[in-house]
Amino acid sequence: MINYRVQNIEGLVKKLKENGATILDSIEEFEYGKFVHIMDPDGNKIELWEPIDSFFTQMGGKTTK
Repeated sequence: MINYRVQNIEGLVKKLKENGATILDSIEEFEYGKFVHIMDPDGNKIELWEPIDSFFTQMGGKTTK
């Protein structure tokens, strides 16, 4: 499975649905971010992740933003 870090996951999922993408589940929220799974045209599962950067920086981690 491929994982992509995204911004505005709700807006992205809306656009993907409008364009016929297969959305496998609803957006799930956790203290460290939001996730949803989609399928690409070749049948590969893709995970979209909108992280909450403050969760990671509080743990002393760095972000790429």
